[in-house]
Amino acid sequence: MASYSVRIKRSAANELEAVPLKDRRRLVARIGRLGTVLRPPGCEKLSAEEKYRLRQGDYRILYEILDRELLVTVVRSGHRRDVYR
Repeated sequence: MASYSVRIKRSAANELEAVPLKDRRRLVARIGRLGTVLRPPGCEKLSAEEKYRLRQGDYRILYEILDRELLVTVVRSGHRRDVYR
């Protein structure tokens, strides 16, 4: 299986900056592993969209997989109460 590139949208990067440093490190490590493991254990496909959700404590990472470009794009990241709005 080919390794995918991971891209973080600017808006998702801004949301990551608002997360406390301890939690941000865990989120960034989890995002980095998405290039090799596209659908890690615990990830779920969102029913309304062609996106996936990954849990990390109280935080969520929403991402989409573009197979033709071998690209994973992080669309949203943040606390679980805010990320789905």
